[in-house]
Amino acid sequence: MTTQKPSVLFVCSKNGGKSQMAAALMRDLAGDSVNVHSAGTKPGTDLNAQSVESLSELGISVEGEFPKPVTPEVLDEVDAVIVLGTEAELDAPEGKRFEIWETDEPSLRGIEGMERMRLVRDDIRARVEALYAELVPQS
Repeated sequence: MTTQKPSVLFVCSKNGGKSQMAAALMRDLAGDSVNVHSAGTKPGTDLNAQSVESLSELGISVEGEFPKPVTPEVLDEVDAVIVLGTEAELDAPEGKRFEIWETDEPSLRGIEGMERMRLVRDDIRARVEALYAELVPQS
């Protein structure tokens, strides 16, 4: 049995919304029991303001975070790579857990604004909680 802390990378296209949200939710849930990273395949310049606001509603801050690119170094370091949504294209790194989460997209149902972002956040939060339970089994 390894005592190494599990490490996860959340990826989306711009690294301004969904991947930052997943990383913040995992950090909030896991504390220092999981090393958490986020990155984008085509990083933007800023975080999505509604994503940041939806996290602050839960008391979660992303202060100091910014969009970052996926790098070979972080891909080497992590145990799991989770791609959020269908925009980001990333080849599965050899020997790593690799998942694509096709997250809820309320805008397809005509739901926009903060209502949309809360639904996206809650979908991602449920998935993060399930992943955390797998990465850090509770005794």
